[in-house]
Amino acid sequence: MFDELINKLKNDTYITLETTPGHSPIFSPIIETIAQLGLDRLVDGFTTTDNPLAKLKYNSLFAAKMLQERFNKPVIATMSMRDRNKIALQSDLLGANEVDVRAILALTGDPATISDQPHTKGVFEADSTLLLEIISCFNSGIDYAGKPLLHKSKEIYPFAVVNSYAKNPKTLQKKMQKKIKHGALGIITQPVYDIQSAKLLLELKDAANEACCNENKSAELILGVFPITKLRTAQFLSAHVPGINVPASWIEALRDAHEKGSEEEYRVGFELSKNLFLELKALHPKIHLMTANQFQLARDILL
Repeated sequence: MFDELINKLKNDTYITLETTPGHSPIFSPIIETIAQLGLDRLVDGFTTTDNPLAKLKYNSLFAAKMLQERFNKPVIATMSMRDRNKIALQSDLLGANEVDVRAILALTGDPATISDQPHTKGVFEADSTLLLEIISCFNSGIDYAGKPLLHKSKEIYPFAVVNSYAKNPKTLQKKMQKKIKHGALGIITQPVYDIQSAKLLLELKDAANEACCNENKSAELILGVFPITKLRTAQFLSAHVPGINVPASWIEALRDAHEKGSEEEYRVGFELSKNLFLELKALHPKIHLMTANQFQLARDILL
């Protein structure tokens, strides 16, 4: 299952769909919606998020297990450094390993100060590269302290993230290099909104891999796509989310459409997003689709 996913990432077309577990002890409604829409037949795998924006959600590892069992497709489970120390990170990985949750997206995580839970404190023993180091240790048969595991773990496949925009592109390249050196096989970008940005990211990825070639390590870039169908979403991403660049032309087009009503606003946003998806797929068919659980929208984009 995972070997096929990595092979597609390196040699073929590759697409994953993000799922966000809810503020609920039940994840099955999300699974049923995916099944009803046939989304499992349109993607190579899924991801599960880990309490994004520090808001309490269903556990990403359990959600990954349920998705894999239902659809027999690999799931990349996100693990945030915000909520776990070295003991908890390793313990979760050990438990996940036996039930075949073995693709892990290492994330530093949003600050605990914005959590919906009172007086929450972030752990943050290190950034996401610590988790990549732990995974490397497990794949070598030892824990982070260097002690041999009683039974060697099945191989774990590490993924990482990177911003899609920076005023100084070399900053992005250095971040890519750091994650490649720590073993990331795939690097998922924040949402990309124009083809030139995608081309630049691919150039930076190539340069990062070149810089890491002496260590015999490399990673593939996975372009993040987040469809925008509302003006307020475009404005929010542009103004408040670091590392994302929404073109002014998108905001202007959505503003004009917004004045004509919600249906026109959605139509224009969908058309912009669908065309971008097709352009990115033609340029570099390694894509991670994020729709904030708007699964009908995901299906419309993918078809």
